[in-house]
Amino acid sequence: MNTFLVKPKVIFGNQSLDYLCDLQVKKAFIVTDQMMVKLGTADKIISRLSGAEYKVFSEVEPNPSLETVKAGFSSFLEEKPDLLIALGGGSPIDTAKAILSFFDKAAQKFDGKMEFARPTFVAIPTTSGTGSEVTSYSVITDTARHIKIPMSDDCMYPDVAILDEQLTKTVPPSVTADTGMDVLTHALEAYVSPNAVEFTDIYAERAIKIIFTYLLRAYRFGEDLDARGKLHVASCMAGVAFTNASLGINHSLAHAVGAKFHLSHGKSNAILLPYVIQFNGGLCDGTVDTSKAAKRYTEIAKMLGFASSTLEEGVLSLATAVKYLNKRMGIPSTLKECNIDEQLFEENVPVIAEEACHDICTTGNPKSVSKEDFKNLLKWAYEG
Repeated sequence: MNTFLVKPKVIFGNQSLDYLCDLQVKKAFIVTDQMMVKLGTADKIISRLSGAEYKVFSEVEPNPSLETVKAGFSSFLEEKPDLLIALGGGSPIDTAKAILSFFDKAAQKFDGKMEFARPTFVAIPTTSGTGSEVTSYSVITDTARHIKIPMSDDCMYPDVAILDEQLTKTVPPSVTADTGMDVLTHALEAYVSPNAVEFTDIYAERAIKIIFTYLLRAYRFGEDLDARGKLHVASCMAGVAFTNASLGINHSLAHAVGAKFHLSHGKSNAILLPYVIQFNGGLCDGTVDTSKAAKRYTEIAKMLGFASSTLEEGVLSLATAVKYLNKRMGIPSTLKECNIDEQLFEENVPVIAEEACHDICTTGNPKSVSKEDFKNLLKWAYEG
């Protein structure tokens, strides 16, 4: 028996922020970062709350830490809001999700006898990348151990997602590139997942097609709201696909590499993606002709009009297209090009491989992976 869940309610399109004007709110708790406050984006949210009380928790950093989540949770309990708003990229949304998870766990512990009820949760992404506004996933960083902790719990689904492309038009080109490639990674991993079904395929395929059509355009012309709107929808679609299917080792490695070497999540995914495609597609061990993932990658290559007369050609052409897309947007082709010291990298390869083995995303990979496989993939992605 399979399941497919489409949640939350999605409000999208230009001026969709106005949805907030109709909410009956007494007190809102807004989780965001300092940039959203400085840019005045938080004020755009506050002005639509019809005079409700509010508290802005703006301490969220890139790759939000466990300490930040704890601080946010403490403030959340003090405020007792009836509306929780996450505003920003993946970091504020993941932080708000973790806060809500802490709240639900506390409610379970005390048999639901909390001082206030679970608030309505509205996620408002300002980048087109994580798809976090429609998933049950959150990634929090343990700064003491230098590891990322992927969390998954249905209680973290937002109730409403608002996709307003106006909020993304000031995103810098480098961030547009990184987040766009994160979308592509989400969609591709969902498509080759052993848990993929027809429903997830529809969302993944469309997201992939949009990325290859509109990402470069949005990268070059940041205020092109048509391209921005398409990417925003693609990010959401890829989120629906992977939260119902799964992610794979591209994310397992990106979590570990990003935490160790302070690379953005999207950039880590982008660099690793061509190598993972070839590995999962059987080009490294000669299993391409019997690989289910190779067949799936070749289907995508055909859909995009790439060379795909054989499975090997399909896998290789898709990996090459990803490399080309990275290059056009200034994303390095290897980890070495990120100025990671070679000796330091070599020392950390066993640690990263170990962490990737235990990452929850590894269980969703279409191909079984050993610790040695992870080590070889890391070394390949470092040298190219």
